[in-house]
Amino acid sequence: RQAAVAHVVYSPDVRRPVEVTADQEDQLVKWLSKRLGTPVSRPRLGVIGFELIGGRLLPGNSGPVAQFMYHDASGQRLTLYVTTENTTNRDTGFRFAQEGPVNVFYWIDGKFGYALSAGIAKSELARVATAVYDQLEYK
Repeated sequence: RQAAVAHVVYSPDVRRPVEVTADQEDQLVKWLSKRLGTPVSRPRLGVIGFELIGGRLLPGNSGPVAQFMYHDASGQRLTLYVTTENTTNRDTGFRFAQEGPVNVFYWIDGKFGYALSAGIAKSELARVATAVYDQLEYK
């Protein structure tokens, strides 16, 4: 739910949807990694039509959360919410939720919890979530 709310709050913003823009990607990833206390990475989604806009730090229930924002050629935005909170659940399967007009796929992978949010069809979001998961999977 928090990921969907953050998506709704920040994705419509035309002038300042992110704190750190994609042209400062290295600094963004280092900053978010430092604040979350563990290395984070951002998936590259260009091959499926979504480019990084940038990211921001958000408050979670008990600490910081990272949000990466992407957009496609039509301007459709999606956000990836990354947390180290509430990851004691070991059920790693994709879960789906809908919060108003926002569809969300969320899952646990290692010490991270992920939530991918967008106002796109469930099938399209599932395709993007699979691409994200494939890049972030720890081998």
